[in-house]
Amino acid sequence: MKGLLLRLSAVDADAEAAVRVIAYFDGLLEHRASLTDLVRSTAALAECTAGLERADEPPLRFHPNGQPASRLDDPPAVGVTPVSGSVTLDAGGRVWLERPGAAGPLDDLVLERFAIAARLLGGRRTPAPHLADPALVELMLAEREAPEDRVRALRLLGLDSALPVRVAAVGGPDPSAAAVALVVRGRPVRAVRVAVIGNLAAVLLQPRAGAATLVADLRAALADRGRERTPNGTTPANGTAVPGAITGLRVGIGSAVPGLEARTSWQQAQLALRFAVPDFGDESVVEHDELGPLTLLAEVPVEMLRAQADVRALDALAATPTGALDVAALEAFCRTGSLRQAATVLHLHHSSVAARLAHVEAALGRRLDEPDDRFRARLAVLARRLAATS
Repeated sequence: MKGLLLRLSAVDADAEAAVRVIAYFDGLLEHRASLTDLVRSTAALAECTAGLERADEPPLRFHPNGQPASRLDDPPAVGVTPVSGSVTLDAGGRVWLERPGAAGPLDDLVLERFAIAARLLGGRRTPAPHLADPALVELMLAEREAPEDRVRALRLLGLDSALPVRVAAVGGPDPSAAAVALVVRGRPVRAVRVAVIGNLAAVLLQPRAGAATLVADLRAALADRGRERTPNGTTPANGTAVPGAITGLRVGIGSAVPGLEARTSWQQAQLALRFAVPDFGDESVVEHDELGPLTLLAEVPVEMLRAQADVRALDALAATPTGALDVAALEAFCRTGSLRQAATVLHLHHSSVAARLAHVEAALGRRLDEPDDRFRARLAVLARRLAATS
């Protein structure tokens, strides 16, 4: 739409007429007109015979009064030639106008919109490649794009407008390739489109009908990926790794939304990503809907998070030779709520975890067996994570 509007000044007609042409074809797209109706409507708009031809199908040709024209190989009426030109479609097809005399001032614009509509309404949806067109994905997620542009992008990406979409934000080394590798394991989606935005991969997903296990599937895929990258599926000697540990990936997943609201899911995915912990099992993949009121914590300015006393105490502890492992033990304990389960997650003996948690208690001046202190420690862990991923 923007490109067309920029060219309006070069058309020998007023801009209002050109905008009406664009709106006319947008209306046909919105109502999913048949190809027959598209050709008939184009002929009426252009006030001359219009035609559409596709490979292996009879051509469509209509007069401006709505009546079917003679066969394509019949001679045109006296004084009528296709001087208004034609536009080539995919697979050898084309659209054209037949006008007596010189071409009309808006014929180029009509032909362009005619061709775009024919491609989108043609019913031959060519499957887009895995990565599709990153520019179209970016358009779907952009802040300021017209709804009609988003509609066209959705269709050109080969997505079903009747099904919801979800967006995932993937961070880490080579996030684009990693994103595709994750979503194709187990095939939890019917379509995936990827674009790199900043240092993140934005993954536009359309789950399969009835698929309710997208997050679980991605967590399992990340764990499998980690085991494959660890020799014999073993844990490195430092004891800090978990399944999926050496991938370095984090994934945030937004809610399921209508296709035209993909940006909302993208914003949610980026927020969820801030809570994700690389190399930390299920917490490497965070779903926005699971966070609930914790999302409010993400609204606190980063400077305030970093300045909080408990956060500063954890930062100081993590800077010591073994402090990072102590903080990892705290994170595992807060997530599982159990000393033994935290030990299982970290692949350590529970006595080792207990010793590390004792270091944390000394640094924070808290007792983790007290509910209020444990709650404060959990908040400090989350605040520290958000401050580090801003």
